[in-house]
Amino acid sequence: MVEPEQPIPELSRNSGVFENLLRNVPGAMVTWRKENGAWCLLEIVCHLLDEELEDFRARLRQTLENPGQDLASIDPVGWVAHRGYMQRDYKKVLDQFLQERRDSVTWLLSLRDTPWQNCSLHPEYGEISARKFLCNWLAHDYHHIRQINQIQYHYLKAKTGEDLTYAGNW
Repeated sequence: MVEPEQPIPELSRNSGVFENLLRNVPGAMVTWRKENGAWCLLEIVCHLLDEELEDFRARLRQTLENPGQDLASIDPVGWVAHRGYMQRDYKKVLDQFLQERRDSVTWLLSLRDTPWQNCSLHPEYGEISARKFLCNWLAHDYHHIRQINQIQYHYLKAKTGEDLTYAGNW
């Protein structure tokens, strides 16, 4: 079993991964979608920022500092429309997300004698420990890194019209 703090360096490393994947992409790629209903890069970056602030960091902090309480309600899917993700400035949101990630990592690294076993009550998943929130934060990163790679692959395929099977099975 891994130590509870092990995901923290990975969250830090993923900041660089996100920056390398998302900085300086072609302007047309920012709002490109493979199909209707799929998220574009702009929506993903807005989502990452909101999740950093209102889900993972806030909920982990609450679980560590005030265990046993119900978690505040969030609506990540609804935020896309309600918060006007498509009207936001991609570069500014990316910069905000990367700064918030640095702030999150700084906070996480400052923790001492952390009660990782503390739990909060999630309305859908029941009791969730601080350790589980931290591990799921990292898993959430991996989910969106995969999603970003898929968008970039399909954008390349759509814009070049080339058969990409020589590169390997996607």
